[in-house]
Amino acid sequence: MADVLSASEDLNAQVDVAAIRARFSSLREGFAFFDAPGGTQVPDEVGEAIARALREASANLGAGYATSLRVGNILEEAEHKAARFLGCEPHEVIFGPNMTSLNFALSRTAARAFRPGDEILVSCLDHDAGVAPWLEIAHDRDLVVRHVGLHDDTTLDFADLESKLGPRTRVVAFAWASNAVGTVTDARRVCQLAHDAGALAWVDAVHYAAHEPIDVRAIGADMLICSPYKFCGPHLGIAAGRAEVMSQWRPYKARPAPASPLGRGFETGTQSYELLAGFNATIDYLGSIGGFAAITPYERALGQRFLDGLSDAVTIYGRPGMDGRVPTFLVNVDGVAAEDVAARLAGARIGVWAHDSWYSLGLYQRLGYTGKSVRIGFIHYNTPDEVGRLAEALNGLRLSRDPPGWTRCATRSPRRGSRPACRG
Repeated sequence: MADVLSASEDLNAQVDVAAIRARFSSLREGFAFFDAPGGTQVPDEVGEAIARALREASANLGAGYATSLRVGNILEEAEHKAARFLGCEPHEVIFGPNMTSLNFALSRTAARAFRPGDEILVSCLDHDAGVAPWLEIAHDRDLVVRHVGLHDDTTLDFADLESKLGPRTRVVAFAWASNAVGTVTDARRVCQLAHDAGALAWVDAVHYAAHEPIDVRAIGADMLICSPYKFCGPHLGIAAGRAEVMSQWRPYKARPAPASPLGRGFETGTQSYELLAGFNATIDYLGSIGGFAAITPYERALGQRFLDGLSDAVTIYGRPGMDGRVPTFLVNVDGVAAEDVAARLAGARIGVWAHDSWYSLGLYQRLGYTGKSVRIGFIHYNTPDEVGRLAEALNGLRLSRDPPGWTRCATRSPRRGSRPACRG
């Protein structure tokens, strides 16, 4: 533990976490937020950029006066910054109100040319925002949705994926990282298999984008969607679509609306320009703290510190360590209901959630717990001291709630996946 703490402190110095936290009004009261998978805290400069846009750029595109020109500058800047963030071209960027709305709209656009009996593959690891749009269009158009299975450690079963790819496969949709258990999927491998079968590779990067750098070209994605509220930005949806693919689609939109640049042709209605200004400030903020070159190793050190600090009373679901995951954890404490865990931690000024499926319905069926679990997620503004405080609090919950006759299993690989409870 001392070595992990020392490494965390070194990384703390590299990212200057104290200076980072000073930029967040919400972090000044001592409450420890470990709810990043549900949405992060936002630095003050992002809120200030949103307010400034409302004051100084309350207009729409196309007019020749100052406020309209400012809106145009905000949108163009957002397209360029999103392109750099995602590894695509500015004309391949699409903005929307959130990932789910974008996915419903874009899945229907892609499926215009599909025929009854065509197939879409989705992953059992996925958030339902990556599954429900395909189920609904399948219902409307008599398509077939097939689920790709998982191994016991929650990683994608590539043999199952390959066995389900076929001549009628039109889309392979998958989550790059699980919002529930943090498991990361080999996106490049999935995209290549999809293309080999003549299908589109469709990536839900909402959770991955908060923790790791993205390059849509490198993985070969045809469509990738994420949301800035997961990485200290406003509530928006951002998509990167491959131009060669999108240029063949006919978008759903009002007829007089602009169809150029290409990505704007898939945006409906007036954009939230004030939120795009906030997004621009978010990208500037991430760059100012060193980007993912600094963020990723720091967050991984926090995750390892957490795992090393837990007692055997805390069950971690999914991947056994930090390999193949982002710093998001699903846990239960022996003998303590998840709702009680969350409530008692909140009383100790620690923020986590309790839920049943975490909107990952296929995964929920595989994890083996009944009722609810507790989700914990770290982000770069969390500190090693906060993580140590969380682990200590979780360990203490079990000790204060052991029912008579309860005996812990003597043999168990620490933190290595779910296990059945043992009673004496």
